[in-house]
Amino acid sequence: MSNAIYIGYTFKIEPLQPGTEILIAELGYAGFESFVENEEGVIAYIQKEEWNEAILDDIQILSSDEFEMTYTFEDIEQTNWNKEWEKNFNPIVVDDLVTVRAPFHEKPDTKYDLIIEPKMSFGTGHHETTHMMIQHILRNDFKGKSVLDMGCGTGVLAILAEKVGATQLDAIDIDNWCYLNSLENVERNTCNNISVYEGDVKLLEGKRYDSIIANINRNILLADISKYSKCLNENGTLFLSGFYKEDIPLIEADCNKHMLKLKETIQKGQWVSLKFIN
Repeated sequence: MSNAIYIGYTFKIEPLQPGTEILIAELGYAGFESFVENEEGVIAYIQKEEWNEAILDDIQILSSDEFEMTYTFEDIEQTNWNKEWEKNFNPIVVDDLVTVRAPFHEKPDTKYDLIIEPKMSFGTGHHETTHMMIQHILRNDFKGKSVLDMGCGTGVLAILAEKVGATQLDAIDIDNWCYLNSLENVERNTCNNISVYEGDVKLLEGKRYDSIIANINRNILLADISKYSKCLNENGTLFLSGFYKEDIPLIEADCNKHMLKLKETIQKGQWVSLKFIN
């Protein structure tokens, strides 16, 4: 099992908005993976192996006169993660159709009920990118489709894709903890059509899908779009997120090189999610 340790930064911000939104955007570029907003600001998480002492040096908002900001940070070991997310994890509802909740929350009356225990993986639906990907899945036809959830995290997107009708699904993540957590969540949601793998795009050799979901980050997406395009069946759909509005021209240009055309954009805050077809 992976011994990965995360570092959690707790930021207190005044005024809260737009300070929190600006800070999250800058931290995302610096390599932070996930964010939990609260009444005082935000908690941001980064893998310790990706961290360095100068990680905040280029975060411009920290030196801005428009905001007052303080922060603390600490190592968050896997064994302590449940306490961290239970303190901050409330159920979320997307488009009045999907509830993403923990096992200890009450059963909702929405059409789709996703039970996710994230542990040290991210993808509870709270982050804007996961929320938008859920919206894409709800708006598009997945019945009888083959689907890839690349960078699956908790497996939440693959789980929803099966619940809306996908019949053959692969969920892949390079992180061992995400792989193990996705296996647990797939079983927890009684999914029967999802295969979970630990690895990267090398696992896609010879694979074909009707739809590919990739909620990762801009640089990894740009490196891997060519591989995704080779795996798409005719009239296939590629859903991408994990980047900001200003990144759209770069992402779209790379997709166009591989005969992928932009068909739909969803925006939430500064984050965006795009749908391409071939």
